[in-house]
Amino acid sequence: MATALFLDRDGVINEEKHGSYIFHKDEFIFYPGAEAALIKLSKQFDYVFIVTNQRGIGRGYMTEAALHEIHEHLISTVVNGGGKIDKVYFAPSVDSNHSHRKPNTGMALDALNDFPDIEFNKSIMVGNNLSDMKFGKTMGMKTIFLSTTQPAFSLPHELIDKQYDSLKSFSDNFR
Repeated sequence: MATALFLDRDGVINEEKHGSYIFHKDEFIFYPGAEAALIKLSKQFDYVFIVTNQRGIGRGYMTEAALHEIHEHLISTVVNGGGKIDKVYFAPSVDSNHSHRKPNTGMALDALNDFPDIEFNKSIMVGNNLSDMKFGKTMGMKTIFLSTTQPAFSLPHELIDKQYDSLKSFSDNFR
């Protein structure tokens, strides 16, 4: 059975574009230390997945082709540094109740279908929203909250196992 690292994208790996969307790869800006953190973490898990809600597609603000270009940039940067991202799953729906929009678990179930040896109870979800934490907990994962775009929560918290101020900080403390 395999371990997996699931990561949200905006606000975890890269800077969020407040009030808007990342439309082009030139707008995709890694947080300081995030690229190195991804590379390091990718060597400690059997699989690395990005799971990201991308409502901008459903609203017609961008195309899937533009999103794929952004993700190819992300993946190639990590791979060129010696890391890996096995697959990017995204939810383009504007419907908050759609099975694939976090906190719903459609993207995790797609990952399990594509990689049937994933063991969720030995996997981790990293995100910057409670919807990410609920997604992880529902699937039985350990959850890591990053306070990059929201204040840290008081612990213990039913949805959060640990929290850090950045992906780099999580990576530095992960064993």
